[in-house]
Amino acid sequence: MSLANGRPYLAIPGPSVMPDAVLRAMHRAAPNIYEGELIGMMPELVADLKYVARTDGHVAMYIANGHGAWEAALANTVQPGQAVLIAATGRFGHGWGEMAQAMGIETQILDHGRQAPVDAERVRAALAADKGQRIKAVLAVHVDTSSSVRSDIAALRAVLDELGHPALLMADCIASLACDRFEMDSWGADVMVTGSQKGLMVPPGLGFVFFNDRADAVRRAMPRVSRYWDWSPRANPEMFYQYFGGTAPTHHVYGLRASLDMIRAEGIEAVWTRHATLARGIWAAAECWGQGGPLTLNIADRAHRSHAVTAMRLGAPLGARLREWTARECGVTLGIGLGMSEPDDPKGTGFFRFGHMGHVNAHMILGLLGVVEAGLKALDIPHQAGGVAAAAEALVSPAPQG
Repeated sequence: MSLANGRPYLAIPGPSVMPDAVLRAMHRAAPNIYEGELIGMMPELVADLKYVARTDGHVAMYIANGHGAWEAALANTVQPGQAVLIAATGRFGHGWGEMAQAMGIETQILDHGRQAPVDAERVRAALAADKGQRIKAVLAVHVDTSSSVRSDIAALRAVLDELGHPALLMADCIASLACDRFEMDSWGADVMVTGSQKGLMVPPGLGFVFFNDRADAVRRAMPRVSRYWDWSPRANPEMFYQYFGGTAPTHHVYGLRASLDMIRAEGIEAVWTRHATLARGIWAAAECWGQGGPLTLNIADRAHRSHAVTAMRLGAPLGARLREWTARECGVTLGIGLGMSEPDDPKGTGFFRFGHMGHVNAHMILGLLGVVEAGLKALDIPHQAGGVAAAAEALVSPAPQG
């Protein structure tokens, strides 16, 4: 007997669960891209994107995933032969560095491993040693989707300011935007990149680059930027056609309009609080299970855990077995251990991840945890019972102060 029949639950860290309102908005015939409501909705849509990012700056939109947004951010600000400093905390920090290298940019990588946030003092030392100020940008992933570690972006701005170093501060918020608190302007990020398929609750296909006037001044001084990646016409379009460098991804735009309506109605502060509360429930369950068995959270310190994704370790091959069981028997798909290989586990089968970003609520998270607890029991994986009860308690307990 299988209990998987019914609506499946994709609990991976992106693409996230698509709201019915977004799907309904996208389910329409192709619209006119030269006049009409699609053109009229764009100014407010741009304003609402800036509201979510907490910026008064600019945003350029691309038909691209997060990797495309990485390239766009670099293409507008760093020339081949120049250098960037990358503070890597997981697979995606290294991935952004690989993108830079492929563009002919010199990369200096500060590898923090997979269980620690960016250390601002290591960044300080690297910048202080850059006597000729060859480093043109500091690249940091706010939440690395592979490791689930969350880093302090504002601390990096403080280091740059204290040293008087002119490098731009770039933040990857692909996993964190509209999930974990992010304040682009007050935290001092010059450039921020994200995608549509996580906290923004829209199918994959849209990439966004937010930038301030300081970053735009660097763009204007560039000798050349490829026409497609150039953010100038996209952020200052003279006609609708220029928002996307050609024909728009019309149905994604309608879906994005619906998702931004949902975020506006809830309020971004409430969105952050919901994600933080649900994350505490997940942590409580995992910490309970781990007291009686091998399960551990990848990030030990709660202060450094993401509110959007949680990486856990059971050890090989238990992580893969649990994922197979939850999908086959209960219709719940957990995330793989992406970029989490170990010497005795080259494919990272001992790890798994929960995505809890975007369109998620208490009954979804409690259901997810109930399935995982059932899987641990069914597979005879040692654990302490009571994880779901611990999660329920955490969801109704006041948030910790400080």
